[in-house]
Amino acid sequence: MTTDHLEQRIWFRDEEDFKAGMNAVPVVAVALGIVIVSFILMSNHVHFVLYCSRDEAQRFIDGYKKHHARYLRLKYGIKEALRGNKVDIQRIVRADEGAEKVIAYVLMNAVAANICLHATAYPWGSGAAYFKGSATAGKRICTLSGRAVKRLLHSNIQLPDDYLVGEEGYVLPESYVDVRYVEFLFRTPKRMEYFLRNSSKAKLRLEADQEVPAFRDQILTAAAEDLCHTLFKRNEVQELSEAQLSELLKQLRFRFSSHAGQLARVMGIPYKRVVTLLDAPETLLHGTENRQSDSFVPRNGTKKSK
Repeated sequence: MTTDHLEQRIWFRDEEDFKAGMNAVPVVAVALGIVIVSFILMSNHVHFVLYCSRDEAQRFIDGYKKHHARYLRLKYGIKEALRGNKVDIQRIVRADEGAEKVIAYVLMNAVAANICLHATAYPWGSGAAYFKGSATAGKRICTLSGRAVKRLLHSNIQLPDDYLVGEEGYVLPESYVDVRYVEFLFRTPKRMEYFLRNSSKAKLRLEADQEVPAFRDQILTAAAEDLCHTLFKRNEVQELSEAQLSELLKQLRFRFSSHAGQLARVMGIPYKRVVTLLDAPETLLHGTENRQSDSFVPRNGTKKSK
């Protein structure tokens, strides 16, 4: 299953958000008794391969969205952040190596997005869980205090005692992903590597006309806040004038080789408006330098008043 790509906002703004998203996977899976085969969390969408029925898959993704939406509301004050984010649930056919191809497609998302060189290098998913040559290091979750576990999981649910928490601050996928099934499916690391390198996602990465951002969304999110302060002495992007917002977008595009689609979801601005601001001549914006744009809408969906 996969969620639609959000165009004007992102699921995970920083590492703390990703860690919360990672911990939400075992919380929801254990609560519903769902078997996770593989998954990946991208900034504006998620992919899961589950061993379950369609109805169970729907319950899982609904539960996952609800759990993470609650986290976003508590941290950022964003209400109904994931409502309306549609989900595509497809049954995987084992014939013609269908399962291997789907798993490879999911795990190669980060590589296709130019985030890392290999699926095993991306921390926000199960890519590094398979065919490990050494024992996984981590603390058994039962060794943590109840308060620490609740703070870690953002939930009161009790996970199995043998689940491992890595030093990165989230439950390691090896604890709950069906690693044995995936390794049985691919049979050897070399065969799995073959499917990864020949997946449709890998081929997309090689296409010359593929518009791929050079930096992760989270880097741009942090950079936008820093530039807002250093360039314009403003604490928040919402405080910028029309001209300043245009300049900020141009700076982000120049410094990070970002494209309009990435800027739209990172900044929470409609795509067409981003394109207009990027193309706006500076001479046409001088007259708006000291007034706020009344068409800029913050990520929480509330229009900024003058």
